[in-house]
Amino acid sequence: MITKRIIPCLDVRDGRVVKGVNFEGLRDVNSPVELGKYYSDCGADELVFYDITASFEGRKLFTDILTEVASKIFIPLTVGGGINTVDDFDRVLKCGADKVSVNSGAIKNPSLIDEAAKKYGNQCVVLSVDAKRVDGSYHVFLNGGRVDTGMDALKWVKEGVERGAGEVVLNSIDTDGVKKGFDLEMLKAVNELVKVPVIASGGAGSIQDFVDLFNEIPDISAGLAASIFHFGEVKIDDLKKRLKEEGILVRI
Repeated sequence: MITKRIIPCLDVRDGRVVKGVNFEGLRDVNSPVELGKYYSDCGADELVFYDITASFEGRKLFTDILTEVASKIFIPLTVGGGINTVDDFDRVLKCGADKVSVNSGAIKNPSLIDEAAKKYGNQCVVLSVDAKRVDGSYHVFLNGGRVDTGMDALKWVKEGVERGAGEVVLNSIDTDGVKKGFDLEMLKAVNELVKVPVIASGGAGSIQDFVDLFNEIPDISAGLAASIFHFGEVKIDDLKKRLKEEGILVRI
């Protein structure tokens, strides 16, 4: 049995952590440096840092804040937002990231995945997919859920992994911030399709939602959440204790 990872996510805009519902209505939460250190200290397995408007605004990711976050934490850090070239990978890795998440940049230029995997290794390339149901199928969305690409999400995940992505983060826009549980149907479909670790994102509202995730999809690698951790609704040590009681393998 693989140890399940619990991953807080920092969605950063204008240098501050923000959170919304279904990718909309963003509100200010905290400093990414303070939150990152807090999660590192209290038992998170990894941390994800997304500069959520970098692609939409057509700019590069905030490297100064990222460098400060990386210097304060002692857990693996995955970084995404505005990653369009192999040079962007290089810049972010030099700031202290362990893995780089690609989304919009890989959709516009799929060979970016091949190039980055070849240069830095598959384990360094994370394919982040924002997906939503459209007319009975899963579509890939761009720019923080603003643009429907019309691409089939399952086909895109499969292609991304074949090109060299070593991990997939599936963000369900349908369940994002709703706190009614992870999108188990969509996650099962993706998890059955690929052999690399899949991280569930979007919808966690309680400890029970993580229990359901790992029980319903035993092969899923990790659960990612934001607001329930940011606002203290669920504490990571409480979550891990409960998962352990349920017979789910976690790092305490």
